[in-house]
Amino acid sequence: MSGVQSGVFSGPVGSTIGQQPFADGQVVREQQPAQWGWTPRFGRVEVRARMELSPRSMASAWMIGLEDRPERCGEICLFEVFGEAVEQDGDGPSAAIGQGVHPFRDPALEDDFAALPRALDVAGFHVYAADWRPGAIDFLVDGELVRTVEQAPDYPMQLEIAVFDFPERAAEAPDGHVPVLEVDWVRGTPAA
Repeated sequence: MSGVQSGVFSGPVGSTIGQQPFADGQVVREQQPAQWGWTPRFGRVEVRARMELSPRSMASAWMIGLEDRPERCGEICLFEVFGEAVEQDGDGPSAAIGQGVHPFRDPALEDDFAALPRALDVAGFHVYAADWRPGAIDFLVDGELVRTVEQAPDYPMQLEIAVFDFPERAAEAPDGHVPVLEVDWVRGTPAA
């Protein structure tokens, strides 16, 4: 994984206090001092990006809770694209663009995520956005509403943007392929 994030927080070494535990049993190996950079609570978040992926890679941009309290850990996914979901056929390029909400340890949220196929070439620049307000989030691609989720985290969140490579899938990718996630700009607009 190669990525950037606009904040960081962890508990002491050996504890389970840390951001976005995606598997049971994870513990802090290196304590990080709290650093809250850009951490909005509501508003519009936009990322203009392009990606070159293979079946062994994926790219994503998402907001996560600061987890200064365990329940403040929900996720708003602006986009998640797996290389295996990028296609080029007689109808032109398309990709399944994942967008939605994941609760992790937030008991106020339910998982509401979908990877919907769209006729677009992710190798070109597109604007992926979430319009986040109390009780709902609109997800957009290039200004077009894709879906609305009727729930929303109600706490500050940080932005993460990353490209992932899965070496265990090496046989599925062209030799020497290096995944690319190029971000042109990120824009955050405060809630009105």
